[in-house]
Parts: sequence; structure tokens; C-alpha cells
Amino acid sequence: MTEQQTPGTPHLRRFRSYWIFSAAIAIVWVVVIILRTRMGGASTFRDMLLVFGGFAIGWVATTIARYVYPPARRWQKYYGGKP
Repeated sequence: MTEQQTPGTPHLRRFRSYWIFSAAIAIVWVVVIILRTRMGGASTFRDMLLVFGGFAIGWVATTIARYVYPPARRWQKYYGGKP
């Protein structure tokens, strides 16, 4: 079987981090909440906070799962983990 290369160009691999992805999602959520509140008012703000709260609960659950259940050994060699 042939070796597969990690997707993406070498200079962009340093951005393949869970924390960078988390920061980007936080920025997107801030922008969405601000824009939606400006268009809809106070009741829309409360609704968006409820949606964000549900998303945050799911995000925390997946973060915990990432640490409790590490990836399979075959994926670790492609993404910089120990084989």
C-alpha cells in the first residue's frame, strides 16, 4: 500500500490545529450574533444566545471526547501524532 500525504500545502499545515479552528469559530459566532442582533433586535439576541449555548454545549462535549478517546493509531501518523 502506498503512503498518503497529509492534505494541504506544507506551509499551511501549521494552521491545522484544534485551537486555531476553535478561535476561528468563535470569531464567526461573534460576527453572526452581532449582525443578527442588528437586524432583529433584543428578542433575536436572546434567540441567538440560546442557539449559541446549544452549540457551546456540543463543542465542549466533543472537546472532552477528543481527550478521552484519542484518534486511531493509523490517523496519528498523518496528523503529527506519535505512531
